[in-house]
Amino acid sequence: MGGCCSGDVRGGMEAVGGGRSRGAAAAAAATAAQGGPNDAVDYFFQKRGLRGLYTPIELSFSASKLRDMDAFSKSDPMLVVYTKKDGRLEEIGRTEVILNSLEPSWITKVTMSYQFEIVQPLIFRIYDVDTKYHNTPVKMLNLAQQDFLGEACCNLSEIVTKFNRSLTLNLQSGCGHALGTITVHAEESDSSRMAVEMTLRCLNLENKDMFSKSDPFLRISKLVETAGPIPICKTEVVNDNLNPVWRPITLTSQQFGSKDNPLLVECFDFDSSGDHELIGAFQTTITQLENLCNSRSGANFYSHKGQKKLKGQLFVDKLQSKVQHTFLDYISSGFELNFMVAVDFTASNGDPCVPQSLHYIDPSGRPNSYQQAILGVGEVLQFYDNDRRFPAWGFGARTDREISHCFNLNTATNDCEVVGVDGIMSAYNTTLYRVSLAGPTMFGPVINKAAEIASHSLQYANNKYFVLLIITDGVLTDIQETKDSIVRASDLPLSILIVGVGNADFKQMEILDADNGKRLESSTGRIATRDIVQFVPMRNFQGGEISVVQSLLEELPGQFLTYMRARDIKPQVLGHASVPVYPPQP
Repeated sequence: MGGCCSGDVRGGMEAVGGGRSRGAAAAAAATAAQGGPNDAVDYFFQKRGLRGLYTPIELSFSASKLRDMDAFSKSDPMLVVYTKKDGRLEEIGRTEVILNSLEPSWITKVTMSYQFEIVQPLIFRIYDVDTKYHNTPVKMLNLAQQDFLGEACCNLSEIVTKFNRSLTLNLQSGCGHALGTITVHAEESDSSRMAVEMTLRCLNLENKDMFSKSDPFLRISKLVETAGPIPICKTEVVNDNLNPVWRPITLTSQQFGSKDNPLLVECFDFDSSGDHELIGAFQTTITQLENLCNSRSGANFYSHKGQKKLKGQLFVDKLQSKVQHTFLDYISSGFELNFMVAVDFTASNGDPCVPQSLHYIDPSGRPNSYQQAILGVGEVLQFYDNDRRFPAWGFGARTDREISHCFNLNTATNDCEVVGVDGIMSAYNTTLYRVSLAGPTMFGPVINKAAEIASHSLQYANNKYFVLLIITDGVLTDIQETKDSIVRASDLPLSILIVGVGNADFKQMEILDADNGKRLESSTGRIATRDIVQFVPMRNFQGGEISVVQSLLEELPGQFLTYMRARDIKPQVLGHASVPVYPPQP
């Protein structure tokens, strides 16, 4: 569609990718999560089978109490960093060699991309470089010819979730002996925090409507040689106005690149059919927009076809650079993602004792679809939850003679929480043989339970954000009640991830996921404050390059940021964190 990423009239008239939230009410108009994944950019990439942007991370290193391998001096240590992909080690960097030191602090940094939605294993190996190789470039060194001082391993998420983004690990030999320690510190690129906030207006726009005035909106795109214009922002529509003033927009450096990167600014007359008519366009940069603001002058809109007929002017009333806190700023300062899971135990899954059942437990240990989803999402999110106690529920089963649409998986203690991902798996396996599969499929009760916990937490602290994973095989029978529950929950620190397993028709689930730009509406006419649902059918990702977990989790940092920024919740300053009070579970 011409000027926006939505086929919905109401959704299409809203700002995308640059909206500025001003309190909870304004969050409805600010669908983008600046500094995180961006709706307009993601739409562009995903239509072409590509993924969005990642966060650049710089790792620095020091070590302590290394083994001394030299007879007449101290060791000359060098660090080699690996990541693991498809079970194979892939080297991503080497430090310089530090002479005669058992307490090295290396200057060379290793840069990599942080991806929230996957587990990123890191392996650190330290070598004592032989004297005769000191004049050899480190990249040319044969590691087999150097003395091994020890290794350590962790996941990148374990580093970035630490309060100061530093993690100290014990170095081990192949036999498990302690060989000193290594400390890894992660630093996010400052450029990922830089943003510009602008207030834009137009004068004397050409009128495209016969019986009224144009309904103008702006679309800003980054110009890329290999891909053409990539949309990064769209303002809201101002109805019936040839001299519109738009709400302030915020663009991050991740969106526009450098201040001298070319941008395309287009002004459209909105049409509910999606066939928006171009009023005019011009090419510019952030630097040139700054100059317009300082000089109080305007930029002329012309048609795309090179005609020099003036179509109106754009003015920049305000433009200021600012620092925006990123997802990692929150996570490394004590904010948590609290994982919750709900499993579908309706009869449509099939008898768990039969191999064709979606709940069948394979004696060979091969996980079924439910187990795959729990393991995949849990392995990523567990590092963002300090106590690793996860509420886990089932729904759609007969328990104690009655059908329950929200019961605790942990039937042994009847506590809604289990310990760790292994605890979820164990409770799931046990519950399969303690309940009778029944139905129908209803999401409302489990969403309401998760929302109750999220709401209750706000009485104690604002540093918790909850993530509910629902795994289901069927068609909802309470679609309107589910919509009502989601709309109410959109004001809470909560996101809902839905995985569809099996071959059912999941069109209802796609309605719950507002990726088409149309946010959910409740039975009373209330519109969801923000999009909090992500739905993924597992069958679409079998054998693909992108895993179901990556697709499921990729919007979560943006949803987290939208919530925090709408309420002006800022990360805690390092060194001044308060100890959160953990509420009892309701």
